[in-house]
Amino acid sequence: MQTLTVCCLTNLLDHITHRGPEAVQGLLELLNRQALQETFPLLHSIEDLQVNTLSPGRRKELIMHVFFLQVCEWKEPEELAQLLDLELKATGEPQDRLLQRVQDVAKYSIKTSHPRFLNQQFAGVDYHALAGRFLTEALNTNLYTYEVAPVFVLLELEVLKSLRQLVGWTEGDGIFCPGGSVSNMYAMNLARYQLFPEVKSQGLHGLPRLTVFTSSRSHYSVKKGAAFLGIGIDNVIVVEVDDGGCMIPEDLDEKIKLSKSQGAVPFFVSCTSGTTVQGAFDPLDRIADVCEKHKIWMHVDAAWGGSVLFSEQYRHLMKGVDRANSVAWNPHKMLMAGLQCSALLLHDTTDLMKRCHCANATYLFQQDKFYDVNLDCGDKSVQCSRKVDCLKLWLMWKAIGSSGMAQRVDKAFIHARYLEEQMKKREGFHLVCKPEYVNICFWFIPPSMRGKEQNADYQNRLAKVAPAIKERMMKQGTMMVGYQPLANKVNFFRVVVLSPQVSKKDMDFFLDEIERLGNDL
Repeated sequence: MQTLTVCCLTNLLDHITHRGPEAVQGLLELLNRQALQETFPLLHSIEDLQVNTLSPGRRKELIMHVFFLQVCEWKEPEELAQLLDLELKATGEPQDRLLQRVQDVAKYSIKTSHPRFLNQQFAGVDYHALAGRFLTEALNTNLYTYEVAPVFVLLELEVLKSLRQLVGWTEGDGIFCPGGSVSNMYAMNLARYQLFPEVKSQGLHGLPRLTVFTSSRSHYSVKKGAAFLGIGIDNVIVVEVDDGGCMIPEDLDEKIKLSKSQGAVPFFVSCTSGTTVQGAFDPLDRIADVCEKHKIWMHVDAAWGGSVLFSEQYRHLMKGVDRANSVAWNPHKMLMAGLQCSALLLHDTTDLMKRCHCANATYLFQQDKFYDVNLDCGDKSVQCSRKVDCLKLWLMWKAIGSSGMAQRVDKAFIHARYLEEQMKKREGFHLVCKPEYVNICFWFIPPSMRGKEQNADYQNRLAKVAPAIKERMMKQGTMMVGYQPLANKVNFFRVVVLSPQVSKKDMDFFLDEIERLGNDL
């Protein structure tokens, strides 16, 4: 119940709080009558509060505080396993016990819709998309033939077409994949098949050494894909980046030439639009020049950054994307379509994906069906069972339109820039790099370390600050933000600002909380 309430709360509260103090008081009394004090522990502290004296905005903030008490309720694994009573037994349990199980799952899970969950590249849930997810689960169908999924086959085609149009393509192909990593792997496999179609029947035997090119800041799925497809991690050539984390096209060109001189066949360049840590955007136009020069497949991993294409203000970050052969894009990230929603878009119009992946199973893909068999999309996928991931995005897009999507992107940038400017005003916050996207990377320098940058142990001590603060915030449950090292840089925080539930007050709280948790280190 708590998870569902958290997902839909912002929209419900807009309705309740503007109906007046009686509605708010009634909601609080209802929660108390339903014995939800354990689920929402702050209820007891506001029983005597005169809500009729508060503005609608303050009333909403009050109830948000009740529901959003903690991002997490941390338990060590052994204790959590005992609390959940994980063992599966021969006999079933009564309904009241099962209800308690559900409440425990919600209670001890991370509240990713909390406005202070800033840990990952997903946060919050659009309630239209959530309705689509409920319906998808209830209908429980497989997206492989028109006969068992007629609505969803047509929906997927329409959503993919609309996404391609944002890329700048009037025609092409595509499919929804189980995550951006699989989308990247699909693209790599398609590029290899286009160059060496015999690999599908004959395997790797007889192929030359193939090389893949990607930046040192790209997603690890490029290397995983190379390993999975038998290309080999050693054949993934790492291209240098500039200070902002963007691929250097000149270095790409030189490394392709070197690879050719060593007898290898360069076949795939994976660019990144929105790197995982820094949020950097590779210069696509200049990379496209290199790829066209060498006749190499250009793929853009825009799993994180692709949604800037909705924004007139920020779509320039992906200038040149229309020159790519393929694009991976995850609407479950910035657009909050809900996990998972990952599209692979292709500029190809030759049925390359179906030719590469098909197995022509006659029990599914009969060619003498009474409808257009081109609507049977299952042979484009390496999966047989494929979940419906298009409905949630389609329903959300229908509800708020492309303009609403653009506003969502622009709002995230506004909050990220606000946070960046506030950091510059506070002692102890040092930006790792100038942010290009909504990733803000920074070190927090405790008072005991300020002015001691030249000390021999400074970097070792600094590396321990972020992990210590992260442990404290998790155990207190006040917020969540990630940290990591990068190249020669010791551990620093990466805060990702994207949820529309976030406000400037949350940004201020974030800075205050980092100081509170770290000032004594």
